[in-house]
Amino acid sequence: QAHLVESGGGSVQAGGSLRLSCAASGYSVSSYSMAWFRQAPGKDREGVACIRTDATIRYADSVKGRFIISKDNAKDTLYLQMNSLKPEDTAMYYCAARAACDWPTVQPNYWGQGTQVTVSS
Repeated sequence: QAHLVESGGGSVQAGGSLRLSCAASGYSVSSYSMAWFRQAPGKDREGVACIRTDATIRYADSVKGRFIISKDNAKDTLYLQMNSLKPEDTAMYYCAARAACDWPTVQPNYWGQGTQVTVSS
């Protein structure tokens, strides 16, 4: 059973940066596609960025050029570097694994509990 734990969320002013981490256990991050999703109050959960097992990457248009997804297979950890943050980036951010790059038509199999990111103007 895969277990995902996010960390690194917090409050930041617009234009600032944060780095989220997702520690995986119960499996190797090299085995599955992995992704970051987010959900803002009153909105549907949306895919932000994902990385496939062949290392290809997909970003949502809203974060291209600002966010960078990466993973460390040796540490079984997924990262999301978020730069030039905007108030509209405020959301709960979730780590997800397995079938993680096929949003919105397919939802991942495994999810973390989330970490809150708040961006003030």
